[in-house]
Amino acid sequence: MKVAVFSTKPYDRDHLEQANQGRHEFVYHEVALKPNSALLAQDCQAVCCFVNDQLDAPVLEQLAKQGVKLIALRCAGFNQVDLDRARALGLTLARVPEYSPHAIAEHTLGLILMLNRQLHRAYHRVRENDYSLNGLLGFDLAGKTLAVIGTGKIGRIFADIMLGIGCRVVAYDPYPNQTLVDRGVEYLSLEQIWPQADIISLHCPLTPDNHHMINKQALAQMKTGVMLINTGRGGLIDTRAVVVGLKSQKIGYLGLDVYEEEGDLFFEDHSNQLLQDDVFARLITFPNVVITGHQAFFTREALSAIAETTLANITHFEQGEMDRVCSID
Repeated sequence: MKVAVFSTKPYDRDHLEQANQGRHEFVYHEVALKPNSALLAQDCQAVCCFVNDQLDAPVLEQLAKQGVKLIALRCAGFNQVDLDRARALGLTLARVPEYSPHAIAEHTLGLILMLNRQLHRAYHRVRENDYSLNGLLGFDLAGKTLAVIGTGKIGRIFADIMLGIGCRVVAYDPYPNQTLVDRGVEYLSLEQIWPQADIISLHCPLTPDNHHMINKQALAQMKTGVMLINTGRGGLIDTRAVVVGLKSQKIGYLGLDVYEEEGDLFFEDHSNQLLQDDVFARLITFPNVVITGHQAFFTREALSAIAETTLANITHFEQGEMDRVCSID
């Protein structure tokens, strides 16, 4: 099968080629899939896309017109896809439902430790021959109340990590995980979680129902000085409301691996350009904010798993084994 691979980086190509072993014809494109690049999928039966590729109705219609039958996502989330239009066009949607939940859970812990113990600031001080400790005061994680929003595989593993550190863990999920309940995790409503959590970590997919779940109203209910972590999807947070929360000191620490307008920023080198996103520019001025560029998934194990599952989806589709495709439906 001929496959157009969009948003390709060298590490994507290396892992896909290793998994492919010559079974399919991959045509790699560094550009993201957008209306003006969809023509690059001409004569391809499938496209392989990532988190910030555009898969709205116009792009899907263009792909279908060109003969594309399969959209193979190299990610778990699919909020970037117009699902109704894809189904109406008869397009099959495949994804990677899991790759390395440990990678994202461990990265989340890294953000918490960096923010709490001011590791980002301490690193730069020592390099400048400054060994003072003023302004670097942290707190013990043990005994603090940590809220996990979304207890799928990533959230469950992260909750396990924080239980091991000694946190009191509470959670919100429409479908409670009995294993976590047995370990002492208490499931609460969001209204119950906001006032008591010292740390709130988001691990849920983005849906129309939870878009901007962290907003002005939610922040008003939280503890002053709360630590907020998002390694889920950028749209879970109303960034402008969070900036106000940082300025008022309602939010004491903010760790982000995702950003709601990241499509024009992340995964690219913009070091020689002026930053045009005023909200993002404001965010990075705060000393109590740490942002990584959608990096949480980025481990050798995760990239290998993504490539292998993506190749399996393409092969099963080509062979008509639809029950073995990790489809979104």
